[in-house]
Amino acid sequence: MGILSGNPKDEPMHYGEIFSVWETSMMAKGTISCYEAYMYHAGDKELKKILEDLLDQARLEMKECDELLTDNGITPAPALAERPPAKLEEIPMGARFTDPEIAAKIAAENALGLASCSKVMGMSIREDIGALFAKYHTTKAALGLRILRMNKEKGWLIPPPLQAKRPE
Repeated sequence: MGILSGNPKDEPMHYGEIFSVWETSMMAKGTISCYEAYMYHAGDKELKKILEDLLDQARLEMKECDELLTDNGITPAPALAERPPAKLEEIPMGARFTDPEIAAKIAAENALGLASCSKVMGMSIREDIGALFAKYHTTKAALGLRILRMNKEKGWLIPPPLQAKRPE
């Protein structure tokens, strides 16, 4: 097999893997910035706990992807500036995200993350990269289930059109 045999970490990354890992790092950095702001807007305790877990996952993805890029001689995207802290009571009502808005946004973004992980898993020829994104996929699937249950229990779920009457 030539250069594609032996330890996957010794194999070169192809351009799709490079871009996907770089893109994941950049998305994680944006997620951290955005979800930290959501933490200031959120009032519901369960929503805040899920946001904390999503932030932890984004920080892990950023760290692991940046290390992978650096180890392969590629400069990662720069991190975004930290947000100054804010208190929920200080955010004007018209400027505040509501808990249902935040919950809908994180549900949609988590679903997109699942699809993105699947894409990287399918196009990777380095087993370590495929396995890394399989790990991310598994975590996002579990987080997605928690988000769905929370949205249902709190009455925040906005379902797509339901088939009320089935054709005969």
